[in-house]
Amino acid sequence: MDLKGKTALVTGGSMGIGTEISLDLARNGADVALTYRKHEKEAKEIADQIKAMGCKGKEYKIDVSEFEAVQKLVKQVLENFGGIDILINNAGMNWDGVVWKMTEEQWDAVINVDLKGTFNFVRAIAPLFREQKSGKIVNITSINALRGKFGQTNYSAAKAGQIGLTKAVAKELGKYSVNVNAVAPGMIKTEMYKDLSEEFMEKAAAETVVNRIGQPEDVAHLVTFLASEKARHITGEVIKIDGGQYI
Repeated sequence: MDLKGKTALVTGGSMGIGTEISLDLARNGADVALTYRKHEKEAKEIADQIKAMGCKGKEYKIDVSEFEAVQKLVKQVLENFGGIDILINNAGMNWDGVVWKMTEEQWDAVINVDLKGTFNFVRAIAPLFREQKSGKIVNITSINALRGKFGQTNYSAAKAGQIGLTKAVAKELGKYSVNVNAVAPGMIKTEMYKDLSEEFMEKAAAETVVNRIGQPEDVAHLVTFLASEKARHITGEVIKIDGGQYI
């Protein structure tokens, strides 16, 4: 994919899937602005790796759930990079618990980051994409948005909300040549799974038809494709990338 001359904004780009998305976009020629909330060191390292590829890279600290802060950040990225062509909504969190024990704090925290955070960035970017009559938006959801997950009522609901948002925004921005899609990963081997037992990982792999856990780069390659002109006729879609975990 040729993304030279394009600028991508990746939320949650300092860890896991977001890191690999940021790097893969840069490998294909894009300048990348990436956001982080806690992992400043890691974000700076990713930005440096992007620069080493000959692309522009810069990290920004943000709480994606804060509407006004997101508005200001997008303006800052526009000033620093001169434009934005691609938005990847990857920032997310989970705080698990069965519904009869889930607290309001648990519910609000996950909804505010995973769903409201996605809305905040889409809202900030949409006027720009509408005006320039071009743009790519990719929202990172989950197969648990489609099937539900025991102990993840808040996460499943937030990720399902992302899917509804994706389809509605695809309809609203389609006539302005803006593509809006969602990617739904299954189990992906990231930092958040490093403390899980070998038995748990084996069971997760057995759920797939390929008998393996996905890697961050598996997701990144699909995101890069959707961010390119090769995917110009794809919009409003939710594409599972789970090794057949949810068939």
